[in-house]
Amino acid sequence: MNQSTQMPTPTLTHLHPADDPLASQPLYRQLASHYRRAIRNGVLRPGERMPSMRAFMQRHGVSLATATESYRVLEREALIEAQPRAGYFVRASQGAALPAASEPDLATLPQPAQFVGIHSAISAIVSQYQRYPDAFNLGGATAVPELYPTDALQKAALRALRRRPTLLTAVGPDQGDPALRAIIARRALDAGIQIGADDIIMTHGGIEAVNLALRAVTQPGDTVAVESPCFFGLLQALESLGLRALEIPASPSSGLAIEALDFALQTHPGIKAVVVVPNLQNPLGSVMPDSHKARLVELCARAGIALIEDDPYRELVDNAQPLRSLKAWDTDGTVIHCTSFNKTLAPGMRIGWINGGRWHPRIGMLKFAQSRHNEQLSQVVLAEFLGTNAYERHLRRLRDRLRLQRERMSAAIGASFPEGTRFTPPAGGMFFWIELPHAVSSAALFDAALEGGIRVMPGTVFSNAGRFDRFIRLSCPSADLDLADEAVLRLGRLATAIAARAATQAA
Repeated sequence: MNQSTQMPTPTLTHLHPADDPLASQPLYRQLASHYRRAIRNGVLRPGERMPSMRAFMQRHGVSLATATESYRVLEREALIEAQPRAGYFVRASQGAALPAASEPDLATLPQPAQFVGIHSAISAIVSQYQRYPDAFNLGGATAVPELYPTDALQKAALRALRRRPTLLTAVGPDQGDPALRAIIARRALDAGIQIGADDIIMTHGGIEAVNLALRAVTQPGDTVAVESPCFFGLLQALESLGLRALEIPASPSSGLAIEALDFALQTHPGIKAVVVVPNLQNPLGSVMPDSHKARLVELCARAGIALIEDDPYRELVDNAQPLRSLKAWDTDGTVIHCTSFNKTLAPGMRIGWINGGRWHPRIGMLKFAQSRHNEQLSQVVLAEFLGTNAYERHLRRLRDRLRLQRERMSAAIGASFPEGTRFTPPAGGMFFWIELPHAVSSAALFDAALEGGIRVMPGTVFSNAGRFDRFIRLSCPSADLDLADEAVLRLGRLATAIAARAATQAA
């Protein structure tokens, strides 16, 4: 039962004792004070639903105007927040504010491009994970199934099979379902992308799209500029293709450093492509400003190299207006746009798509040679879901839930991690890139966390050069907010213990 229904109901004449200064205040302030105490005393916990306006009026015998003013007071104090079509909820306390993560040193010259050898490190982590199958997962990159519209997608699949019983046995179109591609082309307008259905090729998730893009514009031995830190899945893809990675520093606040890339292009003329995640970069959670996006596209166009945009998180940004993709500034086919619905809608469906810019015909040929067409059922289901308002409603709910989780995790991090911890709260999504104090190694914390039943991702896997040992990536994909809070608090205590031992040894 929701704890808000178990609170003692104050009467209008006994909200405060007669000698309490609050007793002389307007009733709406007295009621706000009552709920303020309940929130601060933990009777109402972060994430719990407040009484509806009707329930509030009935419980306290007050008018709609009084109920509304009471909630407005609590809203102004950042104790509660309204969620569209869902009511009011208790907000997470902000806890101890931590300094922002360090910005990269742009004066440092990029290290030489090198062949990638990250696969063994990833395999070691996966192997360790497998020894702790019940560990609480703070290291994933997708939300749990409970946060996705499982029932709606299942019903759509049954309807699709009734209408088209041969979906599982018939060969589908090479580029993907035409209806789905037409819907995607219309939706792409929100990101500033103007393409037609024939300019889209469906892929097996976003990672196949990125692989196709890399294969289209490089040969084994070529150099590709990547963000540092960057998603380890990209490093694995580069390794599998025999490519060199040139790591370009990225900022936790604004993403890839354009000045550093400009310098690298002047000093490394063999660069064939740049791969970037402009919106909610993994693992930083950064969003590239529009001015930087425009400069990046212009820089790559002038250099005559491919700009591969991996953009699976854009719709998870907390923003009133949709963010623009890099492709919105592309005038000559420089940008290869890759994205998927793995993070926003259905990880199990593995549906992505690509627009290849001026390399589009070659990418179509490579797709046919590599994996042929995608299976049809999931595409038909996705087309039905995207063709209604259901997807937008789902996205609003998912963003609201992730925002609440981030607020609660931010509070837990601030309350429990050792002095010297730094991080920049992301503008959406589910990633936290946490900079640990100098005495704390992410490898040591990774081992201790697993022993304590918690999964995290150590920072070393986000660089081919072995950087970021003092960083970890946390994610907030849990369906149980209380368990996630407890896991973060325990993780913070483990980091604090490692820092204390290091200080003792140094003394």
